[in-house]
Formats: sequence, C-alpha cells, structure tokens
Amino acid sequence: MLPGFLTKAMNLLLAREGRSLHLKTAGAATAVLVVVMLVGSYAVVAAEDGARRANLTTYPRALWWSIETATTVGYGDFYPVTLWGRIVGSVVMVVGITTYGLVTAALATWFVGREQTRHHLVRSAERDVHEAYDETAHALHERFDRLEHLLTTKGETRG
Repeated sequence: MLPGFLTKAMNLLLAREGRSLHLKTAGAATAVLVVVMLVGSYAVVAAEDGARRANLTTYPRALWWSIETATTVGYGDFYPVTLWGRIVGSVVMVVGITTYGLVTAALATWFVGREQTRHHLVRSAERDVHEAYDETAHALHERFDRLEHLLTTKGETRG
C-alpha cells in the first residue's frame, strides 16, 4: 500500500510539465525527507533493539524522534544509544537540513523570479510609452516642419 502511494506522490510531484525546476526540486527533496524519516524510524528501532538504555523501542517514538531530528529541534527526550542508531540519526539530520535548505532556496527563487517578471513588465511598459512619445514627437516635428515650409513658401510667393 505505502510504496504505491509513494510512487503516485513522486509522479505527481515530478511529472508536471508546467512546474518549474525549483518547485520540482523542493517537492522531490521533501518526498525524499519523508521517506528517510519513515525508513529511518524503522531502522533506528531495529538498530536499538535489545540495547541497554535504549529509548527508541517503538515505531511511534522513533517517528517522533525522526521528525524532531530532521527539523533539528532535538528535544532530547528520545535519542539513539547504539552506533548504528547514531548513523541513522546522522542521515536523518543531513537529509533534513538539506531539504529545508532546498525548500528555502526554492521559495527565494520563486519570489525573486516573480519580482524580476514584474520588473521586466514594468520596464517593457515604460519602454513602450517612451517609444510612443518619441514617435508622437517625431510626427509633430514633421508636421511643424511642413507648416513652416508652407508658410515660408506662401510668404515668398506673395513677395
């Protein structure tokens, strides 16, 4: 059941044609983080099984631990005591930190991209206004030149 759901979720996140690269990257990193937290919870329970002073002995506790580890909250209420448990914890930490960095960068890129698009549209509109002004001014100068020419030629024919 779960692998089918994860496959559908990954296809939904990555297969969209209209989505930008930074959005796809943030979505993929988040999906990887969720998988690492779920698998890491199971792995840390397996690694801690039978260890003295182990407090990550159930999956719900381990899931809570993986969430607080990935988010770097680290309350200290649950922690691995074995080498393999600490290795799993390190992987969860690194993937969590990386994911939050990628999501933050994707959001920043999205905001900057929107601002650049807005700025480009404003500059394009300003350019269009200046071009229209220049064309109008040029047309007026041509008219005045023709009027001046007409007035000077009429004045010469009278005199």
